[in-house]
Amino acid sequence: MAELVEVANGLKFPEGPIAMADGTVVVVEMFGPRLTRVHPDGRKETIAEVPGGPNGAALGPGGKFYVCNNGARFTEEDMDGLAFPGAVTPEKYKGGSIQTVDPETGQVDDLYTECDGVRLVAPNDLVFDAHGGFYFTDHGMSEGRDAKLTGIFYAKNDGSEIREIVFPAHEPNGIGLSPDGTVLYWAETWTGRIMRRKIVAPGVIEPAGLVDTYQCLYGLPGFQLLDSLAVDGDGNVCVATLVNGGITVVSPEGELVEFVAVDDLLTTNICFGGPDLRTAWITASTTGRLLKMEWPRPGAKLHFLND
Repeated sequence: MAELVEVANGLKFPEGPIAMADGTVVVVEMFGPRLTRVHPDGRKETIAEVPGGPNGAALGPGGKFYVCNNGARFTEEDMDGLAFPGAVTPEKYKGGSIQTVDPETGQVDDLYTECDGVRLVAPNDLVFDAHGGFYFTDHGMSEGRDAKLTGIFYAKNDGSEIREIVFPAHEPNGIGLSPDGTVLYWAETWTGRIMRRKIVAPGVIEPAGLVDTYQCLYGLPGFQLLDSLAVDGDGNVCVATLVNGGITVVSPEGELVEFVAVDDLLTTNICFGGPDLRTAWITASTTGRLLKMEWPRPGAKLHFLND
C-alpha cells in the first residue's frame, strides 16, 4: 500500500469528504459545525456555517451540496487531546434534517425534516443514484435505556418526496451503490455489519425474507465498529472502521480483500478522486485530519460529481 499523506489538520471532526473536479476536497466539520473546502496546499475555506451536526455530504444535481445534519445528536468530548462524539446534550439537540447548501452564497436550507409525519432523528450519510434521487441513513439515537430505531430512506432532490424503504436498521451509518446501481449497501455501526439489498427500481428494493443470507454482506470479527463507506470500480465495499482504525475492503461476494490501517481510532470516511479516481481521501476524525493515498484500484464514479 502507498503511504498516507496528511493534507490538512485542525479540522473539527471531519466527515463526508467530496473530491471535487478542481482538486479541492469538501468536508463537513461535525463540531465546526460547518461545510469546508480544503485546497491541495491544506488551506481551509468555509463554504457555509451549518448549525447542528453536519455528518455527511454529497454533491447533487445543479451543483448544490446535500448535507445530512444529525441536529447536534453528539456532544464533543475531549479525551487526551482527541475529539470523540459523546452523548446528546438535550438542550442543544435540534432534530435531524436533510439540507442543501448553495456553494456560491453559503445559503443553507432544510429540504426534509420528517417522513410521513415522523421526525428525522440523526441523518448520517447519503448517496445519489443516476435518476437524481438519493438514499440516506438515519443513525437514530440512544439515551439511557431508550433507543429511537430508524431506517434507510429514499428521497427526491427537489424536496417533493421522501419514503422509508428499510425499517428497522440498527444504527445505520455509511451508504453506497454498486457500480451498476443495482445493489444498495449500508454499514451498521454497532453490529459491525455491512448490509445490502437489491434495487429493482429507483428507490424500490427487493423485500427481505425472514431469514435472508443475502442481506448481510459481511460481519467484522471482534470489537470493530463501522462508519461511512465508498465503493470502488470493482464493486468492493471500502468501509471506514472504528476502534481498529482504518479501511476494511470487502468484495461484492462477501470476502475480505484487505485492511488499510490508519493512525486514528475513528477513521470515519473515504472517497475517491483525481483524474483516474485512484486517489483515496480519508478523514481521520479524532485527530482532525484529512489524509490521502494512492489506492490500488480506481473508485466507482459518483453521479453528478463532475457534471
